[in-house]
Amino acid sequence: MTTTPLSTTLRIPTADRSLITHTMREPAVFEPHPAPFRSRSVYAAAHVVVDVRGDYQPGVQAPIDWESTIAFRKHLFSYGIGIAEAMDTSERGELGLDWAQAKELIRYGNDAAREVGGAIVSGAGTDQLATANPSLEEIVEAYIEQVEYVESCGSAAVLRASHALVGAAKNEDDYLEVYRRVLAKATKPVIVHWLGTVFDPSLRGYWGHEDLREAMRVVLTLLDANPAKIRGVKFSLLDDPFEQEFRALVPAGVEVFTGDDYGYTDLLLGDGKTHSHGLLGVLDPIGPIASQAFAALDAENEDRFRDVMNSTIPFAVKMFEPPADRYKTGTVFIAWLSGHQSHFRQVSGREGFRSIQHLTDLFVGADALGLFPDPDLAAHRMRTLLAVSGIE
Repeated sequence: MTTTPLSTTLRIPTADRSLITHTMREPAVFEPHPAPFRSRSVYAAAHVVVDVRGDYQPGVQAPIDWESTIAFRKHLFSYGIGIAEAMDTSERGELGLDWAQAKELIRYGNDAAREVGGAIVSGAGTDQLATANPSLEEIVEAYIEQVEYVESCGSAAVLRASHALVGAAKNEDDYLEVYRRVLAKATKPVIVHWLGTVFDPSLRGYWGHEDLREAMRVVLTLLDANPAKIRGVKFSLLDDPFEQEFRALVPAGVEVFTGDDYGYTDLLLGDGKTHSHGLLGVLDPIGPIASQAFAALDAENEDRFRDVMNSTIPFAVKMFEPPADRYKTGTVFIAWLSGHQSHFRQVSGREGFRSIQHLTDLFVGADALGLFPDPDLAAHRMRTLLAVSGIE
C-alpha cells in the first residue's frame, strides 16, 4: 500500500467529555486483487444500503438502494473478498429485510458475483414463516424453500440459525432431524451457521443444549452423519480456544469459518495442523486491508499476514464491543464516511444504537488504518454528524 500527503483536521470528542484536534492521516492505497484467494476461503457478511428517498418507517419494509448495495459488493469483490449474502449484517429479520427482499438481494448478489468472478454463498433460513408457533414440518419446508431458491440463483446455502426452530424443538433429536431432512434436499454442500448468544440471546439452547460442549457434540453428530452435504461450519461464538477445540474435532474435509471478530488473525493462521477460513462481518469495512494480508498468505508470507491483520484488531474489537450484535451500525457508518453511500441510515432504523463516542472511536480507528479513500469527505461527514448531535 502507498500513501499521499494530507493535512485535514477537525475537533472530536473524547471519553472525558473534552474536545481534541484530530488530524486525518494520509489515505492508504490498497492494491486490487480481483481473484479469490488460494490459501483461505474468505467471505464478508456485507451490509445493505437503504433508499432514504423512499417513504419508509423503520420496522416496515424499507426500500433498498440496490445500485449502492451491489456497488459495495463489487468493491469487495475487487479485493478478492467473497460475499456471504443475506446474512445478519444485511439486517435481515426483525425490523429489517424480509424474505421477499432477501430473495432480491440474493439474486442481485449472485448476478454481480457471476459478472466479476467473485465468490459467493447465500443465507437460507426460515424467516418467511408467518405462523407464531410453526411445527417442525413447517420449519423443514421453509428451510427447503430457501435452500432451493439460493441454489437456483447459483450459490450454495449457508443454513442460518432458525428462531422458529429454537422455539419448536424439544430436544437435540428434533434439531438433527430437521437438518437431516433439509440437507437431503440440498444439491450443493452447505455451510451450517452456529450462532451464539453473544450475537443473539434469543438462540439460547440451540442444538438442544445450553451447555456448549453438549451443543458441540450435537453439531459433530450432524457433521458425521452428513459428510457429503456439509462444506463447513460458520462458528460465531467469540471463543477462540473453543473454536480451536471444535476445529480439531470436525471430520476431515469440513471447513471451519471463523466468526470471531476479536481474534481472527491466529484462527485464520492456524496451529500448523488446522486453520479457520473467514466469514466475518468485520470484513465489510476492512476488506481492502484484509486483501493485502490474504495476498501475503497466498505468497506464504505469514509474518506479513499476521502484522497486517493484527493492525485491524483494535478497530474490530471496538466495532464489536458488547452488545456485539450492534456492530451493524458501525459497518454502515464506515461505509458512509468512506463514500460508499450518501447517508448514515440503516434498513432497520438502528443508526442510533451506538453512542457518538463509540462512533468517534470507530472514525479514529478507521482513519488510523488509512481506510478512508477521501479523508476530506470523511472529515466533513464526521463534522456534520457531530454538529447535528450537538457537539461543535
